[in-house]
Amino acid sequence: MVPRMTGGKPLPAEVVQQIVAKTDGVPLFVEELTKVVLESDWLRDCTDHYELTGSLPAFAIPTTLHDSLMARLDRLATIKTVAQLGATIGRQFTYELLQVVSSFDEAMLQRELGRLVEAELLYQRGVPPQATYTFKHALIQDAAYQSLLKSTRQQYHQRIAQVLEAQFADTVTTQPELLAQHYTQAGCHEQAMSYWQRAGRRAYERSAHSEAISHLTKGLELLQAVPDSSARAQQEALLQATLGAAYTAAKGYAAPDVERAYTRAQTLCQQTGDTRQLFPVLVGLWNCYFVRGDLRMARELGEQLLTLAEHANDPVWRLRAHAALGEILLHVGQLHPAHAHLEQGIALYASQQHRSHAVQTPTVPCLAYAAWALWLLGYPDQALQRSAEARTLAEELSHPLSVAIARHFTATVHQFRREAQATQEWAAAATMLSREQGLPFWDGSGSIMWGWALAAQGWIEEGIAQIRQG
Repeated sequence: MVPRMTGGKPLPAEVVQQIVAKTDGVPLFVEELTKVVLESDWLRDCTDHYELTGSLPAFAIPTTLHDSLMARLDRLATIKTVAQLGATIGRQFTYELLQVVSSFDEAMLQRELGRLVEAELLYQRGVPPQATYTFKHALIQDAAYQSLLKSTRQQYHQRIAQVLEAQFADTVTTQPELLAQHYTQAGCHEQAMSYWQRAGRRAYERSAHSEAISHLTKGLELLQAVPDSSARAQQEALLQATLGAAYTAAKGYAAPDVERAYTRAQTLCQQTGDTRQLFPVLVGLWNCYFVRGDLRMARELGEQLLTLAEHANDPVWRLRAHAALGEILLHVGQLHPAHAHLEQGIALYASQQHRSHAVQTPTVPCLAYAAWALWLLGYPDQALQRSAEARTLAEELSHPLSVAIARHFTATVHQFRREAQATQEWAAAATMLSREQGLPFWDGSGSIMWGWALAAQGWIEEGIAQIRQG
């Protein structure tokens, strides 16, 4: 239908996707919304296709269509209030939540929901109180939602968020972004920032890095509306630190966005005197400078980390600090002290109960770099053993980034040993996982190692191409 209305000229894919999402394929809705797009200034006619002139805004419902949808709701009297409250919850909502946030008694609420279903405005699955309702079309939800006064809409969002917070603990844990959205729309910016941070952290821990960056950026966008205070600075530091971690996974350790996020977090932590938050921020900056090759700055940060760890008498911090110093000393050729730091980190991990709770323990790189140190010190078999231990631990943690690191370092140990076939197998495994999980740094590193292995086995041109790609 869309190409027929555009005269066969393709629209940008994201425009078509939004038309599909908004209309659910209803012919009238498709026609009306496509007309809005074509008559707007969002598109540029490029003779044989259309291009966006800028970022794509959310489509407004055409006036005629909005009036038609609202007329249906207005004819149903009190049913409109139920539809508006349901629309504020979302395209889909449960009877259980609607009942708690609404002011209707049970009999009236069930009757009005039944009328919405009979009018084919809602789909119903299950029977109250276990029922779930879905607006038949996204534009019906939009029309009901947009008919609310802004003040009423904010009150509804705040009430929904507070009810979720107080009575739906599982939702708070598994969908913090839902509370973040409701608090944002309610204008409760401090609560919203906190939940955007939680959502970002949860997404990062699930290796959903783009999603994490989106959540955390939304939290930071609310800062301008929050009065300057120590609490605001602490909240921003937490958001920036989590954003730094997400950028690290998505863009690589030395990316400018990584340095920018962690540097801002460092400044805020120093302003507030928040040592607990400062340590992981310095770890993020250490990674950035280490991978960038600024070993002087990285060494200074490593020494700061060890000082903080020893002052706090925190074994987890000491592990991270020993790993940082071990890796730096290895790269400046101080092999014996490097190996000593790395082994201290490994011993700390083995002796601590915290290890079962780690998402990405620094012990994986500790073991991996210990393997490098052992090779350089003349212990090739011990080097293989340590790299195998790194893989085993990473697999136990089920953390994709740790697994990619362990596989890559296994490939490098085999490269040191001039075992090209094994190098190729582990490099390929690291690269494939990194591509699946969106880890560009380890994708590139693995590709280079893979190319070396191909060339070492006689496939020179293929190897060079793979190295260049990496």
